[in-house]
Amino acid sequence: MSIRIITDSASDISQELAAKWNITVIPLKVRFGEEEFLDGVTLPVRQFYERLVESDEIPKTSQITPYEYGQVFREFVDRGDSVICFCLSSGVSGSYQSACAAAAEFGDRVYVVDTRQFCISQYIIVERAVRLRDQGLPAQQIYETILKELPDAHVIAIFNTLEYLKLGGRISSISAFAGGLLSIKPVLTIEDGVVKILGKARGSRNGNNMLTEFIEKTGGIDFDMPYCSGFTGFSDETLQKYLKDSAFLYEGKADSIPVANVGATIGTYAGPGAIAVAFFAGHKKK
Repeated sequence: MSIRIITDSASDISQELAAKWNITVIPLKVRFGEEEFLDGVTLPVRQFYERLVESDEIPKTSQITPYEYGQVFREFVDRGDSVICFCLSSGVSGSYQSACAAAAEFGDRVYVVDTRQFCISQYIIVERAVRLRDQGLPAQQIYETILKELPDAHVIAIFNTLEYLKLGGRISSISAFAGGLLSIKPVLTIEDGVVKILGKARGSRNGNNMLTEFIEKTGGIDFDMPYCSGFTGFSDETLQKYLKDSAFLYEGKADSIPVANVGATIGTYAGPGAIAVAFFAGHKKK
């Protein structure tokens, strides 16, 4: 009997990385008009952004159903495995409730975690579980450990444009127009399971400073735990510049920072050019 870790594509864990980690990533559905795709499977990340920038409307994503979760759970339970399922935040999706409904059939063979995160902060939580599994911990202990550590998982992002927030109805057209004129870049995090705007930075340098200040205020990065950076769109040039400018945060502690190409869940509202950093706070080691 082994432990099977399952998550969804809102984690921005690619199918290639999932195979390397020996986990399962269930794709969310992404709909452009009448066309429906499987996130990261029938709709690769680059193709998603190509469609996004060409479309006048933002795409829609749909939650994973109890039936879909149940099919995956049964596959592994029937072969004798224990399952731990990590869902994107219940604050933005009903997928967690779907997973709980499906898990009820399998008793203590399936554990379901509401990560209260998504995007690359969900990514690092799943990676933490993978490390614990590979250390030989039993499923229940992994589940309990992760629940205790969830409050220490953080993400901060800076968007390059307000346009897609406007298209998604998150801000007014007037605010988006004015923000564009002033080069205002929203800086966001995930708090209590939902997106929270920390502030608006004028220009990239001010945005980078806000990212760095947030990391320092939360206790810095625990480099013994997973950490990750991410970018939206076609190029990580902006992210690489930020990582170079903020090298003092990790010099002597990490050779490099893993990079993920952020997909549909955040990319829909961020548009191309956004950058993000996810980490577990290091305050406990001070």
